[in-house]
Amino acid sequence: MYAGKRALITAIDSFTGRYLATELVNNGYEVFGTTRRTVDDTRHQTCDINDKARLTAILKSVKPEVIFHLAAFSFAQTKSAREVYTTNLLGTLSLLEAISESGIICQKILLTSSAHIYGNQLRSPITEDFLPVPASDYAISKLALENLATLWFSRLPLIVTRPFNFTGAGQSLNRLLPKIVDHFSRQTHEIELGNIETARDYSDVRDVVTSYRMLAECPHHSKIVNICSGVSYSTKTILSILVDISGIDIPVRVNRDLLRENDVNSLWGDNRLLKTLITQMPCRSIQETLRWMYETAIISTK
Repeated sequence: MYAGKRALITAIDSFTGRYLATELVNNGYEVFGTTRRTVDDTRHQTCDINDKARLTAILKSVKPEVIFHLAAFSFAQTKSAREVYTTNLLGTLSLLEAISESGIICQKILLTSSAHIYGNQLRSPITEDFLPVPASDYAISKLALENLATLWFSRLPLIVTRPFNFTGAGQSLNRLLPKIVDHFSRQTHEIELGNIETARDYSDVRDVVTSYRMLAECPHHSKIVNICSGVSYSTKTILSILVDISGIDIPVRVNRDLLRENDVNSLWGDNRLLKTLITQMPCRSIQETLRWMYETAIISTK
């Protein structure tokens, strides 16, 4: 076990970072983090991910045994292509160089890529050996991050994750499931969506961060691994589950601007590799996740 050891999370104040910090603290870690915001918490250091000198100083001070690199511009964020590559690719290079130059000894460094690198595959389940067909600057930047990581496999104990869709209470409303849950919690008269027949692989953020922790604790490295449930759910099914949870039904208005041309009906990931690397596969049901999100949203509206 890594209990009692020091962990550093980049972007600790992000949606995933907050849940990961809680997961680590609950399992005995001493947790530190970086953030772009100015904060009062002495364990959270303000730092731009591309400021290598600042990163090196933080690493020398904290001396983390495990590092979780979450800092990135996400797919949903509207940033210029240059900012996406500067943060997602060059920011990762800055971190890896800072780790090397700091002289610290890490037992595991987890880098987060994305299942977006697969693009719009024509069949499922999607395994790690599928040919990537990235279709956005975000996806290309994450694939470049993976290629960069492989150059460092012989120098640092790296593991790279490819998370599929995941969600949970507190996620931004510009994501599909939080948007739907928000409409149900507010009992709106209608909800505007795209194709409700398409199905995707959704995980609970709490399961995702547990998988991250367990990968940091496992003896394996130099791996690229899917983080997914291995099951797909259509938006229509998500709506039906929320009708059962809330007791209300909200009419759906299809917005053609939200429809994607040549969209594949169903995509899901293959998590067999993940199951061989960690001791127990965490997997909450989509019903449990949606109920948690809905009940949290109801409380926040009161």
